[in-house]
Amino acid sequence: MSKKIQAIRGMNDLLPDQSPLWQYFEGQVRTLMSRYGYDEIRTPIVEQTALFKRSIGEVTDIVEKEMYTFEDRNGDSLTLRPEGTASCVRAALEHGLLHNQTQRLWYQGPMFRHERPQKGRYRQFHQIGVESFGLEGPDIDAEMILLSARLWQQLGLSEHVTLELNSLGSAEARAAYRDTLVDYFESHYELLDEDSRRRLTSNPLRILDSKNPDMAPMLADAPRMIDHLDAESRDHFARLTAMLDAAGIGYVVNLRLVRGLDYYSRTVFEWTTTALGSQGTVCAGGRYDGLVEQLGGKPVPAVGFAMGIERLILLLDTLELVPDEARGELDVYLLPMGEATEPAALLLAERLREALPTLRLQLHCGGGSFKSRIKKADRSGARLALLLGEDELAENAVTLKFLREDREQRRLDQDALAETLTSLLAGETLA
Repeated sequence: MSKKIQAIRGMNDLLPDQSPLWQYFEGQVRTLMSRYGYDEIRTPIVEQTALFKRSIGEVTDIVEKEMYTFEDRNGDSLTLRPEGTASCVRAALEHGLLHNQTQRLWYQGPMFRHERPQKGRYRQFHQIGVESFGLEGPDIDAEMILLSARLWQQLGLSEHVTLELNSLGSAEARAAYRDTLVDYFESHYELLDEDSRRRLTSNPLRILDSKNPDMAPMLADAPRMIDHLDAESRDHFARLTAMLDAAGIGYVVNLRLVRGLDYYSRTVFEWTTTALGSQGTVCAGGRYDGLVEQLGGKPVPAVGFAMGIERLILLLDTLELVPDEARGELDVYLLPMGEATEPAALLLAERLREALPTLRLQLHCGGGSFKSRIKKADRSGARLALLLGEDELAENAVTLKFLREDREQRRLDQDALAETLTSLLAGETLA
């Protein structure tokens, strides 16, 4: 016997019992983006490797360790996208979307990173990203945060997430701060762990984000970015926090929040939760005003964020915040009770779907004994079963059987069936 082929580690199948939760979440996001005037963009999952090296930074963990990179038959270096912002910028530049225009865009889809798989984090994972181009004021930063806050409200997550904010300042201010930070870390070199020593020459700001408890006292005394901000960035951050205060959005200023990608500037933010055990980030983003120019375009201010779908669905499921109707359970299971009634049952199913567009109805196919058909009806999860035998067919009727309630079955006229089902599924009692 041949060995079974299994999915690649960290790249998981999404099974039918999980799909309704994803559809529910994605539907909530899609509706919200439309309400805020954001347009969907879809980009390829494979890009030139240079796109991510130039945008994310060659000395980041993503580029150094985590990207799925390969040569195609032409010898070109290609990479499965590890994040969505760079692809979005590339597409906007390529198709002229940024020329004297502002854009509000969003996307969803799979991303790929070769990390150690763990609960809620996989090698193929899915993100929803939101990006805005051409707007430089703190009002668009605030809108991004308010949009995400409204999503938490819609999903019932508001009490389970915390907003953390910081400002990284301009590129010039950050470069000066970086020199100050390197001097400080070099004076405490013996306290740095191996990972931090490696980052000292490549990405010293990331050392501030270290979770090593042995380094915590030293990091607490490190120079603060907020004390080295340029005047414009300081004003930008003050206006942003004033807008959030006015909107009633609570937040924590986290002076060690730096984000893991090189392209961020000024505002950075994260939404975190402790509902999944240790603190975890469920949504993160910020400004990246220099990225468009870095990728070959004219300077364009930009801000955006991304959220991991797997982790958010895990959060919704853990907190039991998925409504029953979002789990995709059937309303009705229609059983033809013999070969002679199968054509009529097929037509009845189509008439009901025509009359009731939101009805979730499954038609029994494949024959079987009466007992096996009833078992399949029960296993379907449907609330109601409709039985169509030869007697019912002769009387233009069906037999209604309650699958989830202890109630007597009854005979119903087919001509009034759609109206009766509407009443029953709305919770009304039959006369």
